Amino acid sequence: MPNPKDKYSIHSTDYTVGQNNIQRWGFDIHNPVFGTSAGLILIFIIAVLAVDPATAKATLDGIKWDIIGSFDAFFMWSANLFVLFCLALIVSPYGKIRLGGDEAKPEHSRISWLAMLFAAGMGIGLMFWGVAEPVAYFTGWYETPLGVEANTPEAARLALGATMYHWGLHPWAIYAVVALSLAFFTYNKGLPLSIRSAFYPILGDRTWGWAGHIIDILAVLATLFGLATSLGLGAQQAAAGINHIFGFESGVGLQIGVIIGVTLLATYSVMRGLEGGVKLLSNINMIIAMALLAFVTLVGFAVALGTIPTTLMAYVENIIPLSNPHGRDDEAWFQGWTVFYWAWWISWSPFVGMFIARVSKGRTIREFIIAVLLIPTTVTIIWMSVYGGLAIDQVIQGVGALGTEGLTKVPLAMFQMFDELPFGSILSMVAIVLVLVFFITSSDSGSLVIDSITAGGKIDAPVPQRVFWAIIEGVIAAALLWIGGTEAIQALQAGAISTGLPFTLVLLLMCVSLMMGLRTEPRAS
Repeated sequence: MPNPKDKYSIHSTDYTVGQNNIQRWGFDIHNPVFGTSAGLILIFIIAVLAVDPATAKATLDGIKWDIIGSFDAFFMWSANLFVLFCLALIVSPYGKIRLGGDEAKPEHSRISWLAMLFAAGMGIGLMFWGVAEPVAYFTGWYETPLGVEANTPEAARLALGATMYHWGLHPWAIYAVVALSLAFFTYNKGLPLSIRSAFYPILGDRTWGWAGHIIDILAVLATLFGLATSLGLGAQQAAAGINHIFGFESGVGLQIGVIIGVTLLATYSVMRGLEGGVKLLSNINMIIAMALLAFVTLVGFAVALGTIPTTLMAYVENIIPLSNPHGRDDEAWFQGWTVFYWAWWISWSPFVGMFIARVSKGRTIREFIIAVLLIPTTVTIIWMSVYGGLAIDQVIQGVGALGTEGLTKVPLAMFQMFDELPFGSILSMVAIVLVLVFFITSSDSGSLVIDSITAGGKIDAPVPQRVFWAIIEGVIAAALLWIGGTEAIQALQAGAISTGLPFTLVLLLMCVSLMMGLRTEPRAS
């Protein structure tokens, strides 16, 4: 194992990217990772489909809740540590280190870079939960944060602060740890763009053996299951919106149709590569999302103007109480929401982290963390304030479906809020388009990530290989919906979240390994 005090020991490996790959049928694959991952995915899907979906869901839900209940403090303190670790790197001498070396230049404009970070990270989640989550906390749909009394002024304030807590510094710090580790070891140390590379200071050349294979296989499974789950849930939201606006039956047929359409477009995008596919779609995403946000803000200006500072102050004031897992009176709430979210973000971190790493060459560590951590948090404060604030105001005023019926169907919440605004139908149609484009972006960026891992860390694997993974994501989501409906998708989600436990350990070790690597850089001296 390399000595971390030896400044150039990480370069001592003789491993070259893709040296163990097999080239056949237009593919360029790392056999243990590709073959084992594909086999385990096939076994899992057959098991879920062979067993009654309700039974599979109940079993996997049981495992998920056992993990959440037994390791809640571990998840909470780990997430806190990731935030502190990232903030410390911003002000440390390591912040001067440039990803790719002193002469490296950014490959993408700052606007395009930020658009890709946001689209891959959680853009679609903000569409799904931007209205539903604040309303849920305000009305006590499933408990309330810190045990506040539902439907009170304090509940409204805390609903916005708690929503922001789940979408702010903590999830982006999780992504930043993975992304920075991969970017540093890939661009500064010349190692493959694969999760295993982040552990070279700890594992040495064992990184290229089965220890590394297991890390990469876990990353592939977590990424694919997470993406397939999101495709399934997103199809339900898009179908609900289409039903709401156009009256089409929002059953499994329409949902599968949405998945097929998204998969075909994602496949075309992934064939075009990063520049012509993901980057272009991410820029389109942000233009539409910001235009929609600006219009909704102007329409509800009086509410939005007061809600943004309220959300910010509620977030700042409650971040420490919400981060403490001990002696809480709201155990059901923080386990059902906060720990669930942390496990979900961590299970997504291989996908989002690797994609962010791929597009971040040429940035200094300080610029990187500020962009990944603070800028998305700022945008999210505005987003959640406007959407959540307007929705809560409708509930308080008794306006529309949210005001009279409360939160009944999560996928419909955003569309129900739009119904009470001027040009509501047009806003809903724009939102449906945005949901679909966000999903296409997530699918093709995820395909690029899985492709890189299963190609032994190669960045530019053959096009047929990229197409293979893009299609597999859609096939899994469509098959589960067709045979098992929502219960099969929820079973897959429970399985993905369960991978959050081993990956929390992986991320903690990643922090240690990254520090060992950073100490070898001359500018860190």
